[in-house]
Amino acid sequence: MRVGAVDRPDVDGTGRRFALVCGRFNHEIVRALEAGARRALTASAVADDGIDTVWAPGALEIPQIARRLADTGRYDAIVALGAVIKGDTYHFEVVCDQSAAGLMQLSLTTEVVVTNGILTVYDAEQAAVRSADDDANKGAEAAFAALEVLAVT
Repeated sequence: MRVGAVDRPDVDGTGRRFALVCGRFNHEIVRALEAGARRALTASAVADDGIDTVWAPGALEIPQIARRLADTGRYDAIVALGAVIKGDTYHFEVVCDQSAAGLMQLSLTTEVVVTNGILTVYDAEQAAVRSADDDANKGAEAAFAALEVLAVT
């Protein structure tokens, strides 16, 4: 299967459970990422009722919510989805760095697979390209990455 610029193996997600943790900030973009992730998962035989979406206020809160979901033992994987668009202040760097660090720490300290599909872009045009309804959708890429990691664990 081809996704973005990468050939991906076909991975069977039958019986797997996923949480999509979505940041509410830049909601329209994140909704498109969520749709891409759902398409990717259902195309890999994950049942609709095996995919839960949980909303966070923004990217900084995603790792906290992902941690609580991981602790439930209900999910095989958590896919973080959000959109951080650079503004005029240093806040962009803080949000990007700390959300990514939180997700990485979680992925290394839990048995649940965690992937990062949080866009960190300079403008709305870049976000639109990366959340489009096509093979370059970064939500789909993050979901496929979770499936691939599950296949080797």
